[in-house]
Amino acid sequence: MPDSGPPPTLDDVARIAKVSTATVSRCVNDPRLVSRPTREKVQAAINALGYTPNFAARSMAAKRTLTIGAIIPTMENAIFARGVQAFQEELHARGYTLLISSSAYRADVEEEQIRTLVARGADGLLLIGHDRDAAIYDYLERQRVPVLAAWSFDLAARIPSIGFDNRRAMQSLAEQVIVAGHRRLAMISASSAQNDRARMRIYGVRDAMAAHGLDPETLELIEVSYDVQEGADAFETLMQRQPRPTIVLCGNDVLAVGALRGAEKLGLRVPQDVSVTGFDDIELAQVVRPGLTTVHVPHREMGRLAAQELVEMIEEKRTGRSQELTATIVNRASVLDQVKG
Repeated sequence: MPDSGPPPTLDDVARIAKVSTATVSRCVNDPRLVSRPTREKVQAAINALGYTPNFAARSMAAKRTLTIGAIIPTMENAIFARGVQAFQEELHARGYTLLISSSAYRADVEEEQIRTLVARGADGLLLIGHDRDAAIYDYLERQRVPVLAAWSFDLAARIPSIGFDNRRAMQSLAEQVIVAGHRRLAMISASSAQNDRARMRIYGVRDAMAAHGLDPETLELIEVSYDVQEGADAFETLMQRQPRPTIVLCGNDVLAVGALRGAEKLGLRVPQDVSVTGFDDIELAQVVRPGLTTVHVPHREMGRLAAQELVEMIEEKRTGRSQELTATIVNRASVLDQVKG
């Protein structure tokens, strides 16, 4: 990460707020001892400077804490499990401890967790994807905290990434099913707002449709939370559309399993009556019946390489290097080839 100057100090806050450093310290450590107008003045200075009281760093006499923070969108399903496990294993081998939290796909929660991890002295941060307010990146640069993104790859982004091209991976899958004879495509996706992975996968399907002479605007799209029941409900809604889609592409395997459940409830056979695909290739995709055609994400390799890169950014005090990994299609029994019959 480029040198943006030293992070703001307690003295800087005191100077801006026109109070003593002792007053700032009381505001931070025991605000009940300070009058409300003074607290507000100090807090305004803290916000303006992007100051964070680094308690862990103090206790380590300004040395590294050998902890790295990771903020993932959810712990409720296995989407991130293998990658984070490999990330932790590699960190442990290099003498680091992982602090992990979940944002529940909420930008405000993620921002709070970023600031908390920095305050606790995390030497670096792993974030998922690139979609967040520029002010967050400004803050991390002021704090001089190395940060790396995973599950996405974007050379134009403000932070380096170890991940894959979500758009191209989904485009490849969509092109395969179009070549197999499917023309009425539908999609169940996570919310694309502030989620570059979901948004790029939607774009990928539309790219494939345009490339094969189909109108991208005819894609039947429903955005839901990453939840099996929501996937089932969305599938049932799609099956009421006329003409009915011949295939439902899902933004991940959890939603695809929900689609399979929805098909069973409606008495529809997969893939004879309707085809279903997933994305991620988590273990669930292999054990359901029929097995899911999906996109295999190299979760463990991504986690391992992300840990290696982030540790080197910390220890060598250098800008991170992005690396693109390959996501591949795994064909199972959930897609009917309408050309072959």
